[in-house]
Amino acid sequence: MTADVRTVPSAEDEVVDLCRDLIRIDTTNPGDGSGPGEREAAEYVVGLLQDVGLEPELFESAPGRANVVVRLEGADASRPALVVHGHLDVVPAHAADWSVDPFAAELRDGLVWGRGAVDMKDMDAMVLAVVRQMVREGRRPARDVVLAMFADEEAGGRLGAHWAVEHRPELFAGATEAISEVGGFSVDVAGQRVYLLQTAEKGLAWLRLVAQGRAGHGSQVNTDNAVTHLAAAVARIGEHAWPLQLTPTVRALLTGVADLTGLPFDPEDPATVDALVDALGPASTFVGATLRHSTNPTRLAAGYKENVIPGGATAAVDGRFLPGLSEEFDATVARLVGPHVRVEDLVRDTGLEAPFEGALVDAMVAAVVAEDPGAHVLPYMLSGGTDNKSLSLLGITGYGFAPLRLPADLDFAGMFHGVDERVPVDALRFGTRVLDRLLTTC
Repeated sequence: MTADVRTVPSAEDEVVDLCRDLIRIDTTNPGDGSGPGEREAAEYVVGLLQDVGLEPELFESAPGRANVVVRLEGADASRPALVVHGHLDVVPAHAADWSVDPFAAELRDGLVWGRGAVDMKDMDAMVLAVVRQMVREGRRPARDVVLAMFADEEAGGRLGAHWAVEHRPELFAGATEAISEVGGFSVDVAGQRVYLLQTAEKGLAWLRLVAQGRAGHGSQVNTDNAVTHLAAAVARIGEHAWPLQLTPTVRALLTGVADLTGLPFDPEDPATVDALVDALGPASTFVGATLRHSTNPTRLAAGYKENVIPGGATAAVDGRFLPGLSEEFDATVARLVGPHVRVEDLVRDTGLEAPFEGALVDAMVAAVVAEDPGAHVLPYMLSGGTDNKSLSLLGITGYGFAPLRLPADLDFAGMFHGVDERVPVDALRFGTRVLDRLLTTC
């Protein structure tokens, strides 16, 4: 008589369903506290982890702003721990702009569609699927793993990773390295598949420009007009041509692209740099923004009536500075705005740059190549930011590694915060295999 053997789903079996379930939970974060919060998604994550016998902790930084952390014991607990983290919130989605309901998680043409499909409920699902499979099978990661799902990343992490680092640092005790989003995805370079491993990210400086002047009647001559002062400062900031500055990460990436394409690379020649960036296809939008500092005016506010000259005016600027060069960036901004405008920080966070070497990097590269023989792995810098910024305050070195093997014609970079966000099913399954290898070997 044959015993009845119960089939347990593998990570590849359930990752798509987990991703779709997470997308269906609306965790929109407008940044002003008006969203639904992450509590429902966090409770879903807790249930998944408890289902396999883990004991995660859910804690809130504010009502509804929930985070989840659990530690998995490694085969060698004497080694420093690895933090594997994701965020549960997503940016808003205007449904009228989409061809599908952004929170329905439709499965169409072999892709999962919905807000968060690439930023970053895809990796959340991959990590959860892998962890569940490892625990069910009685396998341990190579070292302790701290699995964290944070709130509020899309608004700077003040109620998520930053809050956890400040108020619950003991949860990350013994951890020295971390992996998270926006790295490990593939691009096509001269017909060859290249995976971009994120080893750096620009610093963040969301700025408020404040101009003061003399209020008065709109019909009068006024040489101290706050709107005029502000408009001139905004124009100078927005039109400034920041010079080319290549960090070690960007140099290493462009050197690798030059080797693959045969194109020349002269770090002092913008034309050769631009040609190499263009060779990265859709990923060029990410990489092109890491060649220099940037300042983009985004908001303006002044006055309350057409015939009243206001005494003040404000603007917002999204500034991104290269790692290690924040003082240079600030000095240039101060010079550009001039004497009549004050610069205030709205949100500021550090730039990061880690070496493309070491045991963890070697393990990430090996895990990718084992699943995609013949592929190449190169480092790159992210123009945006991740929760690795917060963890760096604890001395934890972070990398972006959400491994996805993608079709060459998919504009993956454009999916981040974009319309019709979607991720291939095959890429999700590929990612679970790579992450399983990584956690088993690193």
